Amino acid sequence: MNEGRPRAQFRGRLPAILVELVHAGRRWRTPRLHSYAPRPLLELPEHVPERASVPAIDAHTHLGRWLHPAGAWMEGDVGRLLEEMDATNVAAVVNLDGRWGRELEENLDRYDRAHPGRFHTFCHLDWRLLDERDGPDLLVESLRRSAAAGARGLKVWKDLGLAVRSAGRHVLVDDPMLDAVWQSAAEAGMPVVVHTADPKAFFLPADRRNERLEEMLLHPKSTRHAGGLALRERLIDSFEHMVASHPATTFIAAHACCPENLARVGTMLHRYPNLSIDVGAVASELGRQPRASRELVLAHSDRVLFGTDVFPWRRATRQVYFRLLETADEAFAHSPGLSPSCRWQIYGLDLPAWVLEKIYRDNAVGVLGIAPMREPAAPGRRVEESRR
Repeated sequence: MNEGRPRAQFRGRLPAILVELVHAGRRWRTPRLHSYAPRPLLELPEHVPERASVPAIDAHTHLGRWLHPAGAWMEGDVGRLLEEMDATNVAAVVNLDGRWGRELEENLDRYDRAHPGRFHTFCHLDWRLLDERDGPDLLVESLRRSAAAGARGLKVWKDLGLAVRSAGRHVLVDDPMLDAVWQSAAEAGMPVVVHTADPKAFFLPADRRNERLEEMLLHPKSTRHAGGLALRERLIDSFEHMVASHPATTFIAAHACCPENLARVGTMLHRYPNLSIDVGAVASELGRQPRASRELVLAHSDRVLFGTDVFPWRRATRQVYFRLLETADEAFAHSPGLSPSCRWQIYGLDLPAWVLEKIYRDNAVGVLGIAPMREPAAPGRRVEESRR
């Protein structure tokens, strides 16, 4: 008597099951986020400069070994690198990978000493020395040895603030025990490039609302969610306090410090004449707010340095920077040929020639304390190198 009841129940649920199957089929046919590669359909004029409009100094590059996954030189062929520099009118680059001791010497031998005027290598400090007795004094001694060897400046990576610990606590850049380091940099005439924190999105949950979700899924270790935005603000506050406390030291905020908040960047540049910024790795941020970015650059044209933070060398990516700075083009990609870190398009700043001369060359010449750059020869001809 009850044999027909299950069949009747199944027939009653059949429409819902079919609907689920249809939805499942649609989901199966929908591309995954990682394979989504939309092509803009706007028809717009394009101006892609092959070379910088004036001889440029790329103030943020990585040529050493410490960031290479296999411990090899980031650029295996220095001759090819020089040809690429000449082809794009890049007269010199700042190598931020010098480290210390023997590693610094080998970077200096390979780049600065072999090709005077074309490379300017910065050193690092070994923060593990803070666990030693008289740790701050040992850091100062290391910095002085690096300066005597020929290091042009000091690079401070984001691990200071995010990872470096001493006596069981995190060490921030404005920790009083580091005051002597920043003072020694001033005495040696060494600018200090400081990478503070990370993009704001990295301090937020990796969920559907995060504008850098794809990048965070590709690189799970990039997340700083545990600390939240309060940690990021603390890091930026500590950087500002350090700059304010050492007016004799020249500081360069890598990656424009906090490009998601250009109003704060502008305020810091206004308050602290010893502070400059570089634009390495933030074409995506500056180009999506072109009016605010242009206003910032024009207001502080003496304190903005051209830089890319692209390694190994990619000509196409540097041409994106030339396009960003020099043209009024609209809605173009910020990273050709790279895995997307964010999906938006960027817009050119259309900076005047006198500003481009400062950003590309003059500001870096002043900060580095070097002789003015001479324009590289046309590709295929040997460049007459400038000397300090």
